[in-house]
Amino acid sequence: GLTLPGLGRMGRFETHMDAEPLAAVPAERPPEIRALPSMGDWTDVRSLGVKGDNAADDTAALQRAIDTHRVLYFPTGRYKVSDTLRLRPDTVLIGLHPSLTQVFLADDTAGYAGLGGPRAMIQAAKGGSNIVSGLGLYTGGVNPRATALLWTAGADSLVDDVKLQGGHGTLLADGKRLNPYNTTHSADPDPRKRWDGQYPSLWVTDGGGGTFADIWSPNTYAQAGFYVSNTSTPGHVYELSNEHHVRNEIVLDGVSNWELIAPQTEEEVGESGDAVSLEIRNSRHILVANYHAYRVTRNVKPALAAVKLYNSSDIEFRNVHVNAESGYATCDAQGCATYLRASRFPYENALVDVTHGLQVREREFARLDVPEAPAPVQSASFEGAKVEKLQDGFYGLSGAAVDGQGRLYFADHHDQRIYRWTPERKLEVVRDNALDPVQLAFDRSGDLMVLSSYGAQGTVYSFRPDAPETELKLIAPTPAATHPGALTALPANWWINGEFKDQLDPKTYRFTTLAEMFQAEAGEAKAQEYVSPDRSLVLPAFRVFQQGPPDHLGWRFSPTLDASGLVTAEVGRKVYVSNESEDVTYAAKLGAGGALGELKPFANRGGESVAVDADGRVYVANGQVFVYAPDGHELGRIDIPERPIGLIFGGPDRKTLYVLSQHALFGVRK
Repeated sequence: GLTLPGLGRMGRFETHMDAEPLAAVPAERPPEIRALPSMGDWTDVRSLGVKGDNAADDTAALQRAIDTHRVLYFPTGRYKVSDTLRLRPDTVLIGLHPSLTQVFLADDTAGYAGLGGPRAMIQAAKGGSNIVSGLGLYTGGVNPRATALLWTAGADSLVDDVKLQGGHGTLLADGKRLNPYNTTHSADPDPRKRWDGQYPSLWVTDGGGGTFADIWSPNTYAQAGFYVSNTSTPGHVYELSNEHHVRNEIVLDGVSNWELIAPQTEEEVGESGDAVSLEIRNSRHILVANYHAYRVTRNVKPALAAVKLYNSSDIEFRNVHVNAESGYATCDAQGCATYLRASRFPYENALVDVTHGLQVREREFARLDVPEAPAPVQSASFEGAKVEKLQDGFYGLSGAAVDGQGRLYFADHHDQRIYRWTPERKLEVVRDNALDPVQLAFDRSGDLMVLSSYGAQGTVYSFRPDAPETELKLIAPTPAATHPGALTALPANWWINGEFKDQLDPKTYRFTTLAEMFQAEAGEAKAQEYVSPDRSLVLPAFRVFQQGPPDHLGWRFSPTLDASGLVTAEVGRKVYVSNESEDVTYAAKLGAGGALGELKPFANRGGESVAVDADGRVYVANGQVFVYAPDGHELGRIDIPERPIGLIFGGPDRKTLYVLSQHALFGVRK
């Protein structure tokens, strides 16, 4: 797989195999996930006076049960507590449905209020062999000192099939789901319930360890879902789903001898715009394998990195997948289908080593080892190209386009601005209206065509850049037609992915590879189009998927709205586009209605943008800028100080490669 030779370096495909002769067959290891005690040993807590009726305070009865019985079974119900339940070294707590069997704190529980140190709802015995299985743990929304499960048990302990309630997916006593959002998704509907206002939900510390399996931790009110600190006791984490926190999902601080196998994190648009998926501090000897860190499609805010390292080394990453996507079901008279769409705002980098100031730009790779002293990195520069930062301070850029004079234009959707850059006048604001610009393209008469995210299906408008700001022409979609000599604008980068293939309707389920799925979608001619005022530029009307209200409170997704920029070509000509999901750049022949035919893999890298110079060389933004000859073999690389997301040639001689990152504009010349 794609192997990274070190921090700050791009990867290459390699095969690794480590083998050694065995003198004898090793002894069989016991299962990592221990079997629960025999049901004959279980004691039903309700037989011991525990109510579980969502009203009675069960603290005293539960503590007596723990003190007198080793294995306790919790039937479905809601068990209200008001103080810490302290486990004995061999205590086992068992439920069979972590959404319908909850131990919880009522809001404003005395002892959990105000400023103070952490106070556990359930606390394991130090060095114990405790098991907690099949329970939901809910610390409410107004208990700032709460941590649901404080774990100091030893290497033989187990936490299995546990849901840390709060935020998404939390079932309340009436069977309804908790709504953690106000109308703008900026806070809880109850302002007293503060996101990021509690201690970690599951906190392993003070020599704690053991096995942690099948855990869902989406409590938005907690500072982190899974927090491990100050321990060298081995820990094994299997299939942890940790989501929807404000700052940190998973944190390791002062930890060694741990492995995280198949951890998954998800960042929502309302609460998690600044969240870090995995933060590792002051830690050694860590394995992270089959790791998936994604931000949902709805995100509109850039984020620097999925993983942040502070003073940490001897860390092995195996099979890393960082992206931004969500699946959406659509239904009509013929049935339902699920589609996958990507956002322009995945984590910009997979990893940042803060201590050494190094980034990992590859988002999909098989192997990376983090040493104590990373080797210095020498920037690559194809044919001596000089990289200059021209401007910075932007929120999130997209839609690079050049006019007939080679002047560069681009949009910052968050600030609702369209900018122009020229060497003479530097940065200029062309338009500053609340018109939601996302993509830009020029027709041959000098009118700027703008794709806006405004409205249920998006909107297209045009204007002459130097005309008065009061002039604006709305462009309605019309049936696709033939336009000899016109340019067609298409997404430079796509996201076509087979993760939801089992949910697709039978008409598309026949596709077995990502390439076939890409060909099916990209090869479809669009029935409608937007045509520029002089009819020299056509933007095919891609299907827009809508989620939420049909106004500014909802979200829109389409290949054009989700792309970092557009590419243009005449019908019948070659065009290059990338499928980010595959990390492949394709060459294709542009057909009527924006259909891509004769689709063939061109380069084994596909990222956010593609540009072609006057000599036919192809430039691909994929962590850095990779340069390919017309026949597809790699010529070299241009390293950019920030992740490149938009490429276009401009300037009076069309020999300046303009590079957009999320926050800055760069110019590259030889």
